[in-house]
Amino acid sequence: MRYLGILAALALALALALPTSVTATGLKPDERTLYLLDAMSDSPLKRTLDACRDARMTPRNFSISHRGAPARYAEHTAASYRAGAAQGAGIVECDVTFTRDKALVCRHAQDDLARTTNVLETPFAQRCASRPSGASWEAPGTARCSTADLTLKELLSLEARMDSRGQHPALAPAAGTRVMTHRDAIRLIDELGRDFTPELKRPSVPMPFDGLTLAGYAQALIDDYKALGISPERVWPQSFRLADVRYWIAEEPDFGRQAIYLDGRYRNSDFNAGRPDRLTPSMAALKAEGVNFLAPPLWVLLTLEADRIVPSAYARAAKDAGLELVAWTMERSGPLGRGGGWYFQSVRDAIRSDGQFFEVLHVLAKDVGVRGVFSDWPAPVTFYANCMGLP
Repeated sequence: MRYLGILAALALALALALPTSVTATGLKPDERTLYLLDAMSDSPLKRTLDACRDARMTPRNFSISHRGAPARYAEHTAASYRAGAAQGAGIVECDVTFTRDKALVCRHAQDDLARTTNVLETPFAQRCASRPSGASWEAPGTARCSTADLTLKELLSLEARMDSRGQHPALAPAAGTRVMTHRDAIRLIDELGRDFTPELKRPSVPMPFDGLTLAGYAQALIDDYKALGISPERVWPQSFRLADVRYWIAEEPDFGRQAIYLDGRYRNSDFNAGRPDRLTPSMAALKAEGVNFLAPPLWVLLTLEADRIVPSAYARAAKDAGLELVAWTMERSGPLGRGGGWYFQSVRDAIRSDGQFFEVLHVLAKDVGVRGVFSDWPAPVTFYANCMGLP
């Protein structure tokens, strides 16, 4: 999912914060949650949320951990996944790609190692597709280093770091954290008592790759859950490629019924018109062929009417077709005091302060009716879900 940087206000708010604490009686709202609550203007919603500020929280599937908790921890590491789970996210995401020896690993993009690991400081840097003079983790430039350039053993020797493209000076890269295999992530998330939403990433290398086809790649993701005895009811596989979702529906229907189509058609004004080539089907056509979950960026689900944030035409069309919606990503762009950035672009004229975080979330939950919301720091979404009685 598109990365536009971590907002400075969030980084500063989190600089002194530890992961949300867990007690025998539940989760406690963390500093970030309380900051957003205190920043709200008086309203019925604020008064409702204020009444929950001392309540104990439990994990909720409405709260989805996006790559773990990458606002503070290197994404797709054990530390990041543990932080996301500790904040009450009921579902944790692993973005899935593959190595040179076709092992599945957790990385947001197949070719992002220059920004998210120390690969440029290792002998493996010589295998990068491009390595500008002086390139480093702090300034990777156009360096592109792919998981497909390394074997699994080589990849697991790397140190994972905060994505330098969104790095804030207050957040130093966490030392000693490692890239994880898909299966190790499954084991950890299962141990933490959370559910799974793996995203099959688009390969950056030509396919087939050493005999691995796109269909074989989609099947390999599901095979890892089956091999580890994970119930399909706990897995929401995702992809931006509709062909992957169709494959899961046809070949792995127990998993396919919860497959999430990460819809990239949002720049098309005729998103619901449908085309005979099946590349851009209508909402009704998607539902008819077995797609049940649709996930666009959150701004696609919202629009403005007389300075009020309301569901968009896209959101209404999806719900009319019987599709469940998931939104991404909270805590990923901003600050809200300057309109909220890319993820809030459709409603930026009404976004004036961080205190509107819960206002936006409330419209998504109550008016749009989303089933879940991805967040880079899940604690506030968990708090909202508990306070509003969402699953």
